[in-house]
Amino acid sequence: MTVRLRPLSLVDEGDEVLVGDPETGTFVALPAVGGVVITALQAGSTVEEAARRAEEYAGEPVDVPAFVEALRELGFVDEGERAPVATAPVQGRRWLFGIRPERAAPLFGRVAWTVYGLAALVNVGVLALVPALRPDPGNDVFFADAGLSTVLLYPMFLAVAALHECWHWLAARALGVPARFGVDRRMVFVVFETDLSQLWSVPRHKRYGPLLAGLAVDSLLLAIVFALRWVTDWAVLPALTYVLVFQIAWQCMIFLRTDLYGVLVVALGCKDLWRVQSLLRRRAFGRLGAEEEAELAAAHPRDLRVGRWFRWLWLAGVLVATAWVGLFVLPVLAGLLQWAAAELVAGPGAWRFWYAVGCLTVALAPWGAAAWLAVRARRLGRVALDASPA
Repeated sequence: MTVRLRPLSLVDEGDEVLVGDPETGTFVALPAVGGVVITALQAGSTVEEAARRAEEYAGEPVDVPAFVEALRELGFVDEGERAPVATAPVQGRRWLFGIRPERAAPLFGRVAWTVYGLAALVNVGVLALVPALRPDPGNDVFFADAGLSTVLLYPMFLAVAALHECWHWLAARALGVPARFGVDRRMVFVVFETDLSQLWSVPRHKRYGPLLAGLAVDSLLLAIVFALRWVTDWAVLPALTYVLVFQIAWQCMIFLRTDLYGVLVVALGCKDLWRVQSLLRRRAFGRLGAEEEAELAAAHPRDLRVGRWFRWLWLAGVLVATAWVGLFVLPVLAGLLQWAAAELVAGPGAWRFWYAVGCLTVALAPWGAAAWLAVRARRLGRVALDASPA
């Protein structure tokens, strides 16, 4: 009997093989003998022939029929079209190919990465040595009246975020793999994300570029803005500095599944660290059920080792995120609310009143969206996956 598999990718990772369906974005780590069986089945061998090859490799009999059933449960047996696995509450269904790899490759070659690295060094030097160019949220953001400035701040954030995510996608395309975009939530913030789960179909050392691509273009933009501030006093440049530093600082918070979290997962060879650290944290506080205990017992040993210290990093990260909000967000909200209070006293009969209401609505809309995503995720019983670290 032959078994028809979906077009699976296999990546050798030493004592394991990473098997996945790039079309759906589902990837799992299997013992190396599993790769032998899958390779045989892909070549058209029968289950019996695959069992013989597996026995030759392992030196003992292998229950290939049971293994095939496990592949079927994972959706790796070709039984018709499957929908892609969603890694964000709001996400596109189709993988985006678009630009050809050879056209994207120059943006992520050796010269390009040298430029990105130099830009990052320049930024660190400027922030450390030139206090006048450091972002001051309470002042820099309000380049016009507080209401208009806050409204215009969102297009800046959207433009920077769009370029950041597109750079992830372009870096993935340079490797010949597609990506897709989604909207998710981190704590009380709405975030855009690029599903890079198909990076698991390429060798580990090739995954770093797409994961770091967003930070690379952010660093380049910030260096350009710093250069412009040396030669011009255009009022919007300090606000753009704030937006870019905000973005870069955010990506450094690995406890929120940001870009650098993805780098950490790849560097340490983890498979499902986020879920495992969550279970370990729940067990530490006596909140782990029987099914979750069984799930934790079956977790990958590497995830368990890393999760034991990462769970405490996550808890400490709550304090870091609170400080980050106090540094970057509260000064802006305080300035906006102080301005709005002065405008609202004019009453509904004045245009100033409705102008302030409109500005407040725009400013607070993302917080409402974050609350909606939180409720939606809880209702759907959604569990975040490590397959999309960016």
